[in-house]
Amino acid sequence: MAYFESRRVAGRHFLQLPGPSNVPDRVLRAIDNPTMDHRGPDFGTFTRRLLEKIRFVFKTQGPVVIYPASGTGAWEAALVNTLSPGDRVVMCETGWFATLWREMAERLGLRPEFLPGDWRRGADPAAIEERLRADRGHEIKAVCVVHNETSTGATSRIAEVRAAIDAAGHPALLLVDTISGLASMDYRHDEWGVDVTVAGSQKGLMLPPGLSFNAISAKALKAHETARLPRSFWDWGPMLKANATGYFPYTPATNLLYGLDAALDMLAEEGLENVFARHDRHAEATRRAVRHWGLEIQCADPRHYSSVLTAVRLPEGHSADALRAIILEKFNMSLGNGLGQLKDRVFRIGHLGDFGDLQLIGTLAGVEMGLALAGVPHRPGGVQAAMEFLKGNR
Repeated sequence: MAYFESRRVAGRHFLQLPGPSNVPDRVLRAIDNPTMDHRGPDFGTFTRRLLEKIRFVFKTQGPVVIYPASGTGAWEAALVNTLSPGDRVVMCETGWFATLWREMAERLGLRPEFLPGDWRRGADPAAIEERLRADRGHEIKAVCVVHNETSTGATSRIAEVRAAIDAAGHPALLLVDTISGLASMDYRHDEWGVDVTVAGSQKGLMLPPGLSFNAISAKALKAHETARLPRSFWDWGPMLKANATGYFPYTPATNLLYGLDAALDMLAEEGLENVFARHDRHAEATRRAVRHWGLEIQCADPRHYSSVLTAVRLPEGHSADALRAIILEKFNMSLGNGLGQLKDRVFRIGHLGDFGDLQLIGTLAGVEMGLALAGVPHRPGGVQAAMEFLKGNR
């Protein structure tokens, strides 16, 4: 039963948002340990080991900074540690979260150029290359891309974005938000030449909200030396200095760090490639269900399909929010709402984190029953279509 429910509902609440994701019992038990002295010797040993361990998820040999904050904080940290007032940055309109990041850049005194998009695809590497080639004076200091756009279910091909920057011969930094992609989809900070990776705890890392991350390249550290945007709490300098001895410049979220340690162990035990394959498989099963229902997937380009979530468009005249309300009331399941221009137009099925086949089938069954109760035109049997795929793709 959900903690704040006003009535008793049997069974476990299905939290099928595209984040926060369900927190495994093993992680909850780790968080439940007594709080440690964050200035004592045991904590220093623990932190040094944790900071080394976390690198494998980002696929980096460089430093990873951990903030007691949401992903929004890590967005700000990426910008203020590398840029100066009035700097031009190229950002890509892939959805709601890309839009919010652009708005933050404006408020910080940067000059973002928003490459237009239709909220149905990831970033366009060709458009990025064209814009950078036109910037012969190298006024653009960074390219900011959302790897997995949680509002639309579309991903950006980061390796191709890096190739576009290189093809243009441009020195711009590459800043990437993979808040919802990390530990659910393949991501390679070093190999893809990312300068700052932004991530959060409440998605593929299977933790509650409250931790965010910056993975930092040597080029980004060099930019930090001359960046002039105001920074204090977010400053990498004091953080990296303290981290070197196993500590933080301010009080860390100690018990969430225990949970992170357990989550990293779980990911390592399953193997990242197996984790990615599991997410790919569940995403494809979900899309087969949606197609069978006769509904439209918000992401219009199969090359950009997300393995974290599927955003589903409802026919004209039907309310996605009304559907979600019926599913919550009747089946105790939460689905993601539409954001920005997609408000009440789409609902979002999260299939990420510590998630198995039977949980997916239960989720899709709740959706199919909800479609019938809400009077949304559809062809029954989407759950069966997903089951057939799962049976044949073990």
